Amino acid sequence: MQPRNMSMSGVVDLAAVKAAGEAKAKAEQVRAEAARQGGSAAVSPSALVIDVDEAGFERDVLQRSAEVPVVLDFWAEWCEPCKQLGPLLERLAVEYNGRFLLAKIDVDANQMLMQQFGIQGIPAVFAVVAGQALPLFQGAVPEAQIRETLDQLIQVGEERFGLTGIAVDADADASAPAARPAGPYDALLEAAMSALDAGDLAGAVQAYKNVLADDPAHPEAKLGLAQAELLTRVQDLDPGAVRRNAADNPADVTAQIAAADLDLVGGHVQDAFGRLVETVRRTAGEDRNAARLRLLELFEVIGSDDPRVTAARQALARVLF
Repeated sequence: MQPRNMSMSGVVDLAAVKAAGEAKAKAEQVRAEAARQGGSAAVSPSALVIDVDEAGFERDVLQRSAEVPVVLDFWAEWCEPCKQLGPLLERLAVEYNGRFLLAKIDVDANQMLMQQFGIQGIPAVFAVVAGQALPLFQGAVPEAQIRETLDQLIQVGEERFGLTGIAVDADADASAPAARPAGPYDALLEAAMSALDAGDLAGAVQAYKNVLADDPAHPEAKLGLAQAELLTRVQDLDPGAVRRNAADNPADVTAQIAAADLDLVGGHVQDAFGRLVETVRRTAGEDRNAARLRLLELFEVIGSDDPRVTAARQALARVLF
C-alpha cells in the first residue's frame, strides 16, 4: 500500500469544484423534472458499469451526473495496467451500490473525448459531478487510495450538489449467467490482491512469485509482480528528497532510478522512461546496466503493448547501439 505521506501526481483535491452554485441549481432542476415524471426506476447491479462513446456522452454521462457522480475510466485493449484497474473499478462500482456510476471509455474508439479531457496516458480516471469534470488519478494506484478518492468524490457530490446516488435492485441480475469457473491460479491471484489491499506488499510479491514458479509466462502474475515490487521500492521514499537528489546529482544512477520509480507511480510514464534512457546514454559499465535493467522492469509494469513502451524501447536501442 502506498504510504499516506506520499503525494500522488494526478490525484486532486475534490473539494475544488468550479461553478458549484450553478451546477447545483442545474442538478436540482434535472432531479425535480425526473421526480415530476415519476422518478428514476431502480437499476440492476450490472447497469452500474456502462460503456460510453462520443455519441452517447451527453446522455449517458452529462445528464446522469445530475443524479449520481459518474466516474470515467479511460482505457484501451493494448494497455496492460488498464486490464488490472478496470475490473477493480467495476467491482467497486457494484460494491458502492449506486453511490457512483462507472463509465468506461475506449480511447482508441473515442479520440475526441480523449483530447477533450487532455488525456496524456492511460489508465486515466476522471469524474463528472453535476456536469462538472474533474481529474481523479492516473497510472498505478493502490485500491486503498482509490477507495479514499471515491469516498471524497461521493462526499462532494452529496454536500455540494445533493447527489444521493441511484437506487439499485439487487435481485435484478438473479437470472444472469453464472460466473466462469475458477482458474488454476485464481486463489493465488486473489491472495495477492488481498495482500495488496491490506498493505502486505511482501505477501503480494510472494503470491505472484508462487504463480510464476509454476507458469513463468503468466501475464497477470508478471504484471502484478512488477507493480507490487515497484510499490515496495517506493513505499519508504521521501518524494521531495528523492527528486531534489536526482536534480542535484544527474550523474548518480541510484538517484535517477529512484526518481524514475516515483515518476511511474505518479503516472508520469514518459518522464520515467526518458529519465532512464538518458541515464543509460550518459553512463557505462555497471551503472549503465543497472539503469537499463530498471527500465526493462518498468516496461513490465506498463505492458509491452503500450506505445510508450515501444517508443522507449526504440530510444533505448538508439543509445545502446
